[in-house]
Amino acid sequence: MILTVTLNPSLDRTIEVDRLACGEVQRVTTARLDPGGKGVNVARALLANGVPARAVVPIAGAEGDQLVMLLGREGVDVAVVPIPGRTRSNTAIAEADGTVTKLNEPGPSLTDADLDALAEKVLEAADPGSWVALCGSLPPGVPHDVYATLTRLFSDAGLRVAVDSSGPAFRAAIAAGPELVKPNDDELAEAVGRPLPTLGDVIAAARELQDRGARTVLVSRGAAGAVLVDSDVVVGESPVEEPRSTVGAGDALLAGFLAARVRGDDHATAFAEALAWGAAAVRLPGSRMPGPDDIDRSIVRIVPEVVHGRRSSTTEGES
Repeated sequence: MILTVTLNPSLDRTIEVDRLACGEVQRVTTARLDPGGKGVNVARALLANGVPARAVVPIAGAEGDQLVMLLGREGVDVAVVPIPGRTRSNTAIAEADGTVTKLNEPGPSLTDADLDALAEKVLEAADPGSWVALCGSLPPGVPHDVYATLTRLFSDAGLRVAVDSSGPAFRAAIAAGPELVKPNDDELAEAVGRPLPTLGDVIAAARELQDRGARTVLVSRGAAGAVLVDSDVVVGESPVEEPRSTVGAGDALLAGFLAARVRGDDHATAFAEALAWGAAAVRLPGSRMPGPDDIDRSIVRIVPEVVHGRRSSTTEGES
């Protein structure tokens, strides 16, 4: 079983419009409400593809109850820690050209006792060697080193830890030695404190995260694809001609990678699977996670080698 921990889950409302015109009254094309939060989305994607997973979440108020209800409809196994306040609601406005504007609420805070209870839920459910994905932003007032603390706790218990976060929480977690980190371009640039205009810069920054403690770095790059850096470097893309929503695409990418690793695939094969899952999410509305019928592995293109930070012109052997 893969466990995910989302410290700041949400209700995610996605509104589709032809074009967002600020200050004007507009007609909505479609609207949907989904359970949200990075770790929640990873669990949803895994379960949609038959991979056993459990989402560990703090839940607050009527909004939290609604979140649990929505997850139940999708068949997601949820471990809940009740807390005071109310679970946050986020809004994404998706335009026809794929542009997404997001409005995210801060969410309720967590006490030390809440964090201990969440950790205990993971340890109760996990077997030695299980993956635990620590995902998303931190609620207000939570110490920035919380993911580092959890990474050490779970690693010491024999679990494999993946971290997908940003800012100080992400930087602190890297030093705790997680098996996998999954930043996007912006999060990676923030972590190393410099812009990353070229592919070579991205690879060098990923190597820096390895020097700091991360074992494997999976960088999601939006329309530019993704990069996997472990002992080797693998670069790939999965173009989407008609994107609908990028919300949750990185979460689906991480889920695809973890699903493949659990079934025993090597890193390169898992990377290709991750690209296919991420592209499938982009073709779907809102933060809907892809199932088997949505995933098209034929669009994945792996670049066989990288030269001086640029893609090689060689294309034979693409898959």
